Amino acid sequence: MIGEAMISLRKSLRFAGVHESSVAVVVALLLALLLVSCGPVFDRPVVTGSLAGSDPELLLGERVFYANCHGCHPQGGRGLGRGVTDRPLPDFAVRLQIRNGFGEMPGFSEAEIDEAELDALLAYLHELRRRWASEGS
Repeated sequence: MIGEAMISLRKSLRFAGVHESSVAVVVALLLALLLVSCGPVFDRPVVTGSLAGSDPELLLGERVFYANCHGCHPQGGRGLGRGVTDRPLPDFAVRLQIRNGFGEMPGFSEAEIDEAELDALLAYLHELRRRWASEGS
């Protein structure tokens, strides 16, 4: 389908007297625009404000998230890393990934995120998923 559209575009531009190299430049620019538009973007609404309220565990989880996760997973969405709210993995899998890393994601030792912080982070991720689900519908 894309190939047919490209052939049709080339014929139309040639008929209009446009030089072949100009067609190549236009096609290259269109492809570049397409690739840029497929980059990391929020595919869900941005959650604003603190999710933690006054819950001490969620406050701790939020602090841990912003200190360690937000840089690659802004607001839990896709950034440098995949979204963390659109794939509700079981807690043991999330723990395993946080401790050992996966792909380009680094692992975080217990010295970096202790067990209480990890529990709080998981609680915060559950709340973030719940909020995204309710605001996204």
